[in-house]
Amino acid sequence: MFNALSNLPRLLLQQELRPMQGERFQPTGFADLGAAIYETASGQRRLLVESAQSVANRMEAACLDGGGPEILPDLNGLPYVRVRLTGPVDTVTTSLSEAHRINSPYIVTNKVFQAPFLQSTGYAKGKPLDWPKIANTIFRYDPNSIIHGIFMANLLDGRMRLSRVLSGFIEAENVREAASGGVKNNALDPKGEIRAKNHDKNVYGNVPYQRMEYTAAPIVAYFNLDLALLRSYKLPDAATALLQALALFKVRRFLNQGLRLRTACDLRPAGDLNSDSSAAYVVPPEADLLAAVQEGIVACTQGGLFAEPCVTELITECVEKVTDDKEKKHVEEAPAA
Repeated sequence: MFNALSNLPRLLLQQELRPMQGERFQPTGFADLGAAIYETASGQRRLLVESAQSVANRMEAACLDGGGPEILPDLNGLPYVRVRLTGPVDTVTTSLSEAHRINSPYIVTNKVFQAPFLQSTGYAKGKPLDWPKIANTIFRYDPNSIIHGIFMANLLDGRMRLSRVLSGFIEAENVREAASGGVKNNALDPKGEIRAKNHDKNVYGNVPYQRMEYTAAPIVAYFNLDLALLRSYKLPDAATALLQALALFKVRRFLNQGLRLRTACDLRPAGDLNSDSSAAYVVPPEADLLAAVQEGIVACTQGGLFAEPCVTELITECVEKVTDDKEKKHVEEAPAA
């Protein structure tokens, strides 16, 4: 299934997309910027529909059971870290759903995890980094952190970082604005003078608003699987094969099930997922990739490449940050001497 990839430095993929209904769609927006429109050297107007960071998050979510934080049942056996948080909260999070994966402070600062992790990677201040050793250790605890990259800023001097093996973004060409608007109606009191006793914010009354959507042709999702980077980690063959299958499974599942990006940005694939690589490669269907991932999980388990048990269980005690207001309230409420 992956023999054709053995000599490629990167597998570059692109998938044309279309709005599920009509022509309009709403792109991602940025604070103090709004929609990211730019011009190419030839003067063509293009639009960033979904950023690399957001697409990474959505491909990570492809492996979650519902909204997470646990893994998709079809992927049981794949390693990750589960943490029970105690103190002001009593909940569970995992390296699959944490924004910084195993660099989450709930994970990497936990001494039960940190000590064996440092020993296995050989990571210490003032010592050169052994990248294959680091990659093998991260793969042991959470293969998803290899695929999506990791910056261990919360560990010692923060030199341990792996770039994304899989990245993606969505852009639109020949964009045109589609301006519209609406109003939030308050049938009881259009002026907003009648308010709930304990909620005196300006959310009452009729509120008109404007809305900017876009049309474009085409809209394209781009994916980059960095095979040279993956090979540089010198992982065992079974681990490399699993990561290739898992990365492509994430791409297929995102395109098949994850294109409802926003309420007003619901997209669908148009045509086939194409390869831009010098050697043509046809990405297998999602079901075949899932089967390859499951076979890879069995092979890596039998080869002793995963943590035992595969889900590393931690308990991390949390505290609530004391702000200036809380400090002041604490002093005011302190009993008199």
